[in-house]
Amino acid sequence: MSLRSVLDEYLSFLSSFSWLRFVLFSSRIKEILNESVLYMVFQKVLIANRGEIAVRIQRACREMGIKTVAVHSVVDRDAMHVRLADESVCIGPASSKLSYMNLGALISACELTGAQAVHPGFGFLSENANFAQAIQEHGIVFIGPSPQHIRVMGDKVEAKKTALSLGLQTVPGSEGEVSTLAEAESISTKIGYPILIKASSGGGGRGMRVCYQPSDLAALIESAGAEAQACFGYSGIYIEKFLDTPRHIEFQILGDKFGSVLCVGERDCSVQRRHQKIWEEALCPVLTENQRQEMYSKIIYAMECFGYQGLGTLEFLYQNGNFYFIEMNTRVQVEHPVTEMVYGLDLIRLQLQVAQGLPLPYTQKDLRPFGHAIECRINAEDPETFCPSPGKISAYAAPGGPFVRVDSALFSGYTVPSNYDSLVAKLVVWGITREECISRLRRALGEYVISGINTLIPLHLRLCDEPDIHHALYHINWLEQYLDLQRS
Repeated sequence: MSLRSVLDEYLSFLSSFSWLRFVLFSSRIKEILNESVLYMVFQKVLIANRGEIAVRIQRACREMGIKTVAVHSVVDRDAMHVRLADESVCIGPASSKLSYMNLGALISACELTGAQAVHPGFGFLSENANFAQAIQEHGIVFIGPSPQHIRVMGDKVEAKKTALSLGLQTVPGSEGEVSTLAEAESISTKIGYPILIKASSGGGGRGMRVCYQPSDLAALIESAGAEAQACFGYSGIYIEKFLDTPRHIEFQILGDKFGSVLCVGERDCSVQRRHQKIWEEALCPVLTENQRQEMYSKIIYAMECFGYQGLGTLEFLYQNGNFYFIEMNTRVQVEHPVTEMVYGLDLIRLQLQVAQGLPLPYTQKDLRPFGHAIECRINAEDPETFCPSPGKISAYAAPGGPFVRVDSALFSGYTVPSNYDSLVAKLVVWGITREECISRLRRALGEYVISGINTLIPLHLRLCDEPDIHHALYHINWLEQYLDLQRS
C-alpha cells in the first residue's frame, strides 16, 4: 500500500464515516506502520563483541553513517574497539560469561545508549537463540537470522535433519542423538569404523572424538559428553562415519526478507589443527566450475525453502567428489574477508542493509569472482607448541603494499589479555592467480612485526613453502600430520 492510496482512503473515510470503515482503515494504517518498522534506518548499533571483528563492524557502520556503541570488560577498557567507538559501556569483569555473554548487561547497555540494533559478530552470543529473542522482545533489532533459524541450526542433530529435508546430503550416521551404549554400538557397526562422536551443541572441535575400534567406544562417548557438558552445558552426542581425508569447504549465503538468497562463492578451510581453522582460501582450488555451480544452485534452493534471512555459512566435508553437509553457522565467519576480496563486496555492509529491511542489491548473475585470496589467522600462540601467548605488544608494524589487508585490533603498547580467544589478527592477500597470491602472502608475512608475544607467523611462513600447499594437496588432517613430521 502506497502513501497516496492511504491518503485517498482517508479522504474517502472522512466523506462517508462508518464504524466498519473506521475498523478497516485503522487496520490498514497499522499494516503500513508495521511495514515501516521493517525498513528502519539504523542511527546507532551496539556491537556485542570485541577485538578485530568489533573493529571491522565499526568501520562498516561508520562508512554508512551509523554511530556505534562498544561494550567492554574491565580488562578491555583500553582496547581499540573501545577507542574507535562513538560510545562505550563497561559490562563486567574479565570473564566472558560475566561480560560479553551477560545477556542482561548487553540489553541494559542498549537501553542506556539508545541503540536500535545489536550486531553480535562471531563467537560469544552470536549463535544464541535466547539472546536474539530477548533482544527482539526489547524492541531492538538483532542483526542476524531469526531466533528459530538459529535454534534449528545450532542443534547439530536438528540441523542435519533439516539439511536432508532441504535436499542436502549428510555424512552417514545416527538419525538423532545417541542415548545408550547399545544404540551407539549398533550404529557404529552398521556404518563401519572408524566413527566420529560429536557433541550435539557447540563447535570449534570441542566434544569430538574419533573411535577406531569397538573396545574404545564407551570411554570416548563418556569423554566427548563430559567435554560437551563443560563447554556448552549439554552432554548430548551423535555419531557419524569418520572420513579420513576430506576437505572442509563452506559456502557463503545471504538472504533478505523478500525471499531472495545469494550464494557468494565458497571457501576452502581444510588447513586445520584440532578442528580449528588456520588458513582459508577463496575460491576452493580443487573444484571445477560445474561442481561449484551445481552446489550454488542446491544451496540457494535449500535456503530459499528454509526462508533464511541474513548472513550464514553452510559447511561441508568434501571427499571423492561428494559433499556432505556438517553444520551451518548463522553469523558472519572469521574468514569472510577472503570472499570479500574475490567478489569486491562488503559483507558486513550488506548484512546491515538486510537487517534494516532492504532488499539484496544484487542477483546471483551479478556475482563474478576474480582472482584468488588467502587468509592466515595470526593467533597469539607459540608456533611450535600452540600454547597461548598473552602479553604486552612492544612493537607492531602491519604489512602493506598492493592487495594486502590486515584485520586486527593490535597496536604497540596494547596488552593481549589471557581471558579470550587467541586470534589477534587476520592477514588477507589477493592475487590474480593462486601462485601470485601465495608469493604475495609470503612477502607480507615477512614484513609483519608483532613483538612481545609469540604468534603463528613463523608457521605460516613455512606453509608458504610447502609443496602440498602449493599444489592444494591438503585435507582437514593434513596440518596435524605435517606438524607431527616436523617434530619427529
